[in-house]
Amino acid sequence: MKNKVIFLTTDSLGNGERELGSQILETFFTLLKQREQLPAAVFCANRGVLALTERSLASVHLKELTDRGVPVLACATCVDYYGVREQLMAGEISSMGHFMELAEAYEVMTLA
Repeated sequence: MKNKVIFLTTDSLGNGERELGSQILETFFTLLKQREQLPAAVFCANRGVLALTERSLASVHLKELTDRGVPVLACATCVDYYGVREQLMAGEISSMGHFMELAEAYEVMTLA
């Protein structure tokens, strides 16, 4: 995982029921934060920025990843589109340009 950037594009993993997808996303980040090797970064775009708010239990685990030194980044355009700039429980505002720099340096793992 240490050579990967997680590109989170959703607050509900998969195409099935949203509630189930939210649980699966929370489980993913619960297990991820317990690993010895953590990703280089997590970049949230589109509905992925909603996972950084109190609407999502995943935000607790993403905050813990931040506390362990993993940059958790939120697309500024997406945060403003959804009007959640003041509601972020984890992460910091970033840009798509920064994501492109990360994508040049690391393998990208997309969660959709």
